[in-house]
Amino acid sequence: MKAKAVLTFLAGWAVPGLGHILLKRWRGLVFLACLGAMTALGLAMGGRIFPFQLDNPLTVLAFFADIGNGLVYVLSRFLPFGLGALKNVSYEFGTAYLAGAGLLNFLVALDAYDIAAGKKK
Repeated sequence: MKAKAVLTFLAGWAVPGLGHILLKRWRGLVFLACLGAMTALGLAMGGRIFPFQLDNPLTVLAFFADIGNGLVYVLSRFLPFGLGALKNVSYEFGTAYLAGAGLLNFLVALDAYDIAAGKKK
């Protein structure tokens, strides 16, 4: 495993699109804008970022989806955002936006890894 590819993956996981930007692939700016907007909309709609819990199998899956948001997930554990506002009508949509952004960010970070490792152009 190449160290550059691993660092590119970690940078892409932490900040959406950063892995591509470090590889001078400017589509990383599109990834940053789109995934950043999805995450911001999810938080604005009162979506929840799930911590690791073994109470319900679905919350474990939601945790793995949300951890894909990188630094947003880490910051949500220390700062009061992403707690979920059940009173909001848009709570479910916001939670789905956050999970979707996390899953898409995993794909984007893996794409950056493949490019850095030379498996893809």
